[in-house]
Amino acid sequence: MIENIKKIGVALKILTNKRATVEYPENKEILPDNYRGMLRLDIDTCISCGACARICPNSTITMVDRDTDRGIKKYPEVNLERCFFCGLCEEVCPPKCLVLTKSYTEVVSFDRREFIKEPEELN
Repeated sequence: MIENIKKIGVALKILTNKRATVEYPENKEILPDNYRGMLRLDIDTCISCGACARICPNSTITMVDRDTDRGIKKYPEVNLERCFFCGLCEEVCPPKCLVLTKSYTEVVSFDRREFIKEPEELN
């Protein structure tokens, strides 16, 4: 009996305490300067060199064909499910058109197919 009363007391104490977690999305966490989030691609400056796909340690990036006004060009397609967010693709990109942002909200999904981001979705 006394043990049950103690358990109820502990439960009431926990319920009345201030929450320990951040209330997302109303209050977003402050990210450090070196945080690596969602990838962004500037299609206009991409030279289709494929350096990002070759340097990726987890084969996250594949080059896919896209029709442009100058013919068919290859652009990076990213599978975020496999991405380590290591930043090697950003470092090796000659025109610096592929960069890691601080955005992390777009990385959440219940459908695995939504993790594959086509070049047009990386803008």
